[in-house]
Amino acid sequence: MVLIVVAVAAMLWANFGGASYERVWETSLGLSIGGASFAMPLRLWINDVLMSVFFLLVGLEIKRELLVGELASWRTAMLPLLAALGGMVAPALIYAGINLGGAGAGGWGVPTATDIAFALGVLALVARNAPQGLTVFLAALAIADDLGAVVLIGLVYGHAPSLEALGWVALALGALAVANRIGARHPLVYWGLGACLWVAVHHSGIHATVAGVLLAFTVPARALIVPSAFSSFAASTLAHFDDACTTGMSNREVLSNERQQEAIASLEEAAEAALPPLARMHHALHVPVNFVIMPVFALANAGISLHGMTLDTIGPVSIGVVAGLVLGKPLGILLATRAAVALGARLPSGVRWPELAGVACVAGIGFTMSIFIASLAFPTPALLTEAKLGIFAASLLAGVLGAAVIALATRRAPRAAEVPVLGDAAASAP
Repeated sequence: MVLIVVAVAAMLWANFGGASYERVWETSLGLSIGGASFAMPLRLWINDVLMSVFFLLVGLEIKRELLVGELASWRTAMLPLLAALGGMVAPALIYAGINLGGAGAGGWGVPTATDIAFALGVLALVARNAPQGLTVFLAALAIADDLGAVVLIGLVYGHAPSLEALGWVALALGALAVANRIGARHPLVYWGLGACLWVAVHHSGIHATVAGVLLAFTVPARALIVPSAFSSFAASTLAHFDDACTTGMSNREVLSNERQQEAIASLEEAAEAALPPLARMHHALHVPVNFVIMPVFALANAGISLHGMTLDTIGPVSIGVVAGLVLGKPLGILLATRAAVALGARLPSGVRWPELAGVACVAGIGFTMSIFIASLAFPTPALLTEAKLGIFAASLLAGVLGAAVIALATRRAPRAAEVPVLGDAAASAP
């Protein structure tokens, strides 16, 4: 809902705010230290810097899924991985066929993306009695789709690489790997080295946001103590805390009770040791990314001036994006899912093909990710505007179509309790 409100606000601002919309986002901001200076337009600070934090969260989710989630083994990963692959290949082929030889041919990556927040939001709104496995499947598919988007951004929509800068990227990654290996746990270590990594990637020709994913893969995923040891220590520490309590103590009196303060400090240290840095960083980033960074990105990029536009403005880029997201996404996902089932994968428990078809349609909501890829694929304003029009139209159509299919497919008596074949990946989705 926040993203919808912000997108509408961006459209109103762009169409009724005169030239102020573009003027604000093209304002140059920079840093200057001594004789060195660095400046970029405000929109690039958002798209290159803030979105790197967004991709850090994406990378943390991908790493979690590869270690303990739906992508941890081929048996559980085959279904969402193949579905995501089909959901990227089919839209790309449809778009490429429509724009073959045209000015917008390089934008074939735009309709391959899925906006996980919007897609899961639509599913939650219209399918309250759907099996949990349906949500888990969509979450795992979208995370695998994000992995594919990262590969596209890094390999297709970058520039000619600088070998010197790539050397600095390798050095920064090596320092992060050493920090992980020697057991460095403080987030500032990874934020500091991550900033160095971002600068190196920014100068390397690879898009700077890839630094967020690379950083995520170096964040430690192991806890220093096992859960049973933490449980025993916490119980013992709480017992000491209770022994130090006096009758009628107020919350201020903890300041004068050294035994209680020591117990609280010990419990805090143990809690940090029991929670892997990956989980702690993911938890810390979830709210600011979803309720600050993504809305700010939408506000800066979703505004399109419709002044002077006619039906003739809609060209092959818009048509290719709409056809790719609305038709190609569900077609590719369903065909790939059928192939995965033929290879031995199983649908999530209780999930039927009509419901899966609805989820495949919802996956056509590209919005944030599609806009981001379009901003890299189309350097000219005219093509970028045309692509954004297609993204908005396609996301709206895909959302309405998917919601209708899911609502019809799930309109029946409440199900008995079902245990999905897939794991609990939905909990990590934004």
